[in-house]
Amino acid sequence: MRLYTKDSIERVKDAVDMVELVGARTDLRRVGSRWTALCPFHDERTPSFSVDAQRGFYHCFGCGASGDAIGFVEAMEGLDFREAVESLADRYGVELKREQEDPQAEEERKRRERLLKLIERTTSYYERVLWESAEAAHARDYLASRGLEEEVLRTYRVGYSPSAWDKVLLAAQRDGFSREELLAAGLAQQGRNGGGVYDRFRGRIMFPLADARGRVLGFGARTLGEGRGPKYLNTSENSIYHKGRQLFGIHQARPAAASAGRIVAVEGYTDVLALHQAGIREAVAIMGTALTNEQLQELRRAAPTAYFALDADSAGQEAMLRAGHMARDRDLELLVVQLPDGRDPAELVAENGAGAFLSLLDRALTVAEFEVRRVLASADLGTPRGRDHALAALRPIVAGVPPRTATRDELVRLVADRLNVDPSYVMSQDSPSTAPSAEASRPRPRAPLAPLDAVAKSERGFLAMCHGSELGKEYLERLERDHFSYEPLWRVREHLLSHWDDPLIALPDDDESFAVLIKDVVLRAENDDVSAEALRLTFLQLDLARVNRGLRRAEQDQDFDVQRTLARDRQRLRDQIDELMGLTL
Repeated sequence: MRLYTKDSIERVKDAVDMVELVGARTDLRRVGSRWTALCPFHDERTPSFSVDAQRGFYHCFGCGASGDAIGFVEAMEGLDFREAVESLADRYGVELKREQEDPQAEEERKRRERLLKLIERTTSYYERVLWESAEAAHARDYLASRGLEEEVLRTYRVGYSPSAWDKVLLAAQRDGFSREELLAAGLAQQGRNGGGVYDRFRGRIMFPLADARGRVLGFGARTLGEGRGPKYLNTSENSIYHKGRQLFGIHQARPAAASAGRIVAVEGYTDVLALHQAGIREAVAIMGTALTNEQLQELRRAAPTAYFALDADSAGQEAMLRAGHMARDRDLELLVVQLPDGRDPAELVAENGAGAFLSLLDRALTVAEFEVRRVLASADLGTPRGRDHALAALRPIVAGVPPRTATRDELVRLVADRLNVDPSYVMSQDSPSTAPSAEASRPRPRAPLAPLDAVAKSERGFLAMCHGSELGKEYLERLERDHFSYEPLWRVREHLLSHWDDPLIALPDDDESFAVLIKDVVLRAENDDVSAEALRLTFLQLDLARVNRGLRRAEQDQDFDVQRTLARDRQRLRDQIDELMGLTL
C-alpha cells in the first residue's frame, strides 16, 4: 500500500530545485546547458558528476551513481524513501496527500503533528531566551567556558529554560494548546497528589533532541546549580519521545556520515558540539552508556562503520564491549577509540585540536583487539595460574575473529608474546570435540546483506522503475549480471521476472534480508510513474557503469584489446546520455 499519492510525490519532485539541492553538497559549475561538479559519492580530482536541472536527474560518469531528487536525499542523508519524500516536502513547502487512511490512524497522526508543532515553538522560545535574556547570562558564560561558540550552539538550537514555574505553560495556552497537550509533549508535569500543572524544565540549558529529519521530539536539560534536582533531566517517555531510540545530533551528522562512510558515537551533548565545531561533523551522542538496539540500528542507517569514543572508565569500556557484541548481528563495523584517561572528546579537542582526536580515530581498534588488550591489562601475568586464566579467557575472543586474516594473526602473536606461550597454544583446546554438536549441525540463517552504496541504490532504483510496465519488463530482460555491482540486485531482477504478476509471493523463507530487498523494490515501484525517456536514460547510465567497471578490470589486467573496445563503447554511451539529457554544448 502506498503511503502518499503518486500526484503528491510528483509535486515534490517538481518543486525541488536540483541545483540548490545538489549544490549544498558539492560546488556546481554551469557548463553550457549543464551543471558539473566533483562527485559527492566518491573521491575524484576531475569533475565527472552532472546534473540535469530541468529533468531533475543527476549522474556520475565515474562511479555510476544516478537518480532523482528523492534518491539523492536518500543517499546523502541516509533516509529511507518515505523519510526522503517527507524531508523534501518540508523543505519546499509541498503538502503531501495520503492514500486512504484509517480514521483512527488519521486522528492519531493529526494529534502527533500538533504535539510536534508545540515542541517546535517551545524550542524556538528556549533559543530566544538563551541569547536575549539576562537570566541566561550564566548559561552563556558556561557554554563559552567549554569553548563552544555561538555558531555551533545555534546550529544545534541550544536554548535555556527560564526559572519561572509557568512561562511555557502560559505561553502555549495563549497559542491555543491545552494542558493535556503540554503534558503529552513532556513540556509540563502534574504536581503531587493531583496538584497543579507546571513547566517541567526550569533554569536549565536545553539541548533539543531531534530525529533524522530535524524534527525536535524532546529535550535533554542540564542544570547549572547545586540542589536543583538531577544534573541532567530528559523529556519523560511519551508517544513522541523515546529515549532509547534517540541519538543527539543525528540530523546534523547524517550528511557528513554518509559522505565519510563513518559515524562517531560519544557520550555527551558538549562532546558532539565540540567535535562539530572542530570539523568532525559526523558525531552523535548516545547520552550515556546504556546503548539500545534502536540506537544501534540508527547508527547503521547513517553509516556502515561506527567509531565509539566513550569515556575510558569501566562503564565506558563495558558499554563499548556490549555495543561490539550487539553490532555483530547488524552488519555494522564497530571500532573502539581509546581516549586518554580522564579526558572526554570535548576536552581533547579544546586542549589539543581536532588533529589529536583524528589521530585516535586512525588508531581505533576492532572490538576483538580492544577486548584482548583489556584482558591482558587486567590479568596476573606473573604466575602460571594467572596466565592460564588469561589464556582461557582469550581463546574464544581470538577464535571469533575470521581465520586467515591479518587481525587474527596479529592477535595470536600478541597473546603468545604476552603470555610467553607457543602461538599454537592460543588456538588449541585441551579437549577438542570430534563430533559436531546439535547446535553446530543445525542450518544457520544466511548472513545479512551488505549495505547498498550510492551505485547500488541507483541499480535498485532502476529495478523499481522497471517493475509494473511492459516497457520496464523489456529493459529488465536486457539486463545482464555485469550491469549490477551489487549481486543481490541481480537476484531481485531474476525474482521479478519469475513472478512478474505478483513479486511478493514465493519470498525466500531462509533469507530475510533478501526478502526485505524485494519488498523494498516493489514498494518503490508503487510510488513511481516512469516515462520511457527516464527508463532509457537510467538504462544507459547502468550500461555506462558496467563498461567503466570492465575498463578498470582490463587496465589492471593490461588487456589492451579489451580496453580499446570498451573505450569505444564508453564514448558511444556518453554521447547517447548527453543527447538524452540535453547536455550537448
